[in-house]
Amino acid sequence: MAGHSQFKNIMFRKGKQDKERSKLFSKLGREITVASKSGLPDPKLNPRLRTAIIAAKAESMPKENIERAIKKGQGGDAENYDEIRYEGRGPGGVSLIVEALTDNRNRTTADVRSTFSKYGGAMGESGSAAFLFDHLGVITYPLAKGGEDAMLELALEAGADECTATPEGHEFITGLDNFLSVREALEARLGAPSSAAITWRPKNTVAVSDEAGENLIKMIEVLDDHDDVQNVYGNYELSDALLSKLSG
Repeated sequence: MAGHSQFKNIMFRKGKQDKERSKLFSKLGREITVASKSGLPDPKLNPRLRTAIIAAKAESMPKENIERAIKKGQGGDAENYDEIRYEGRGPGGVSLIVEALTDNRNRTTADVRSTFSKYGGAMGESGSAAFLFDHLGVITYPLAKGGEDAMLELALEAGADECTATPEGHEFITGLDNFLSVREALEARLGAPSSAAITWRPKNTVAVSDEAGENLIKMIEVLDDHDDVQNVYGNYELSDALLSKLSG
């Protein structure tokens, strides 16, 4: 469910039709349920749950859906989900990371492996792609919150590694260890963020041909459409012509 447009690492979704929004809410709800089950139902006392709720609100998930997912996690009949990370190679020599939450590890692994193979890629061993990415926290606020200099100063005060301005907003970058403390410090000054998440950001990108790029996007859409897949990350860079074609 995530990508990074600054590097043209874009998560392509079909239009927000009812069916797709329902699937998106299902994925968000699953993360909320797992987060709720792993700790207390109060987001103030459960950092993972708070992060999941921020992500859900950013996608306009209804409040009642969020509350239902929290209660489900606290119930005795809540499903047990395994968190799995798959890594591999896609069309054009692109490296991909696929994060999943599944109640059937064998089924999900077989489906993901089959998708890699179908589109000319190959699923690799753990660590085969992760070294090409930085695993970090990204906290985003609207540009209207302040100028670049003020946000950079605030980033230093909060303990963030850096702050950059993108068309999407001010992005505060943190390490995994201080993600929660930085988020709380920023919230105290700026209020709730537009988004806050742990993500995989490519250290460098790979330019792919338009033909490989179209095949790659089809592969990512199939992976992203899988019920168990939560996020897909890649280190690809698409041409402006293909981006225009895909968005047209």
